[in-house]
Amino acid sequence: MSTESIKESINRDFGTALTALKNGYRLARDGWNGKGMWIELQLPDQNSKMSLPYIYMKTADDKLVPWLASQTDVLAEDWTVIFKPTWQK
Repeated sequence: MSTESIKESINRDFGTALTALKNGYRLARDGWNGKGMWIELQLPDQNSKMSLPYIYMKTADDKLVPWLASQTDVLAEDWTVIFKPTWQK
């Protein structure tokens, strides 16, 4: 199933999107150039090398990389909830 087919059609500002991210949802922006890109919050566990939560992105070429919001991302109002991964509670 492609990411595009499971998007919820709810556009949000960054503040609302950040709340959804903290609640375990994956997010995307309509303004991003690549298809299938999304971000997710990673919470450290006993197997993590990181000691604090961080946000990572799935890129258009299926790589997972650390993510930092640009000013354009923060001011955008085209954030979309993708879904809550099944492993999330």
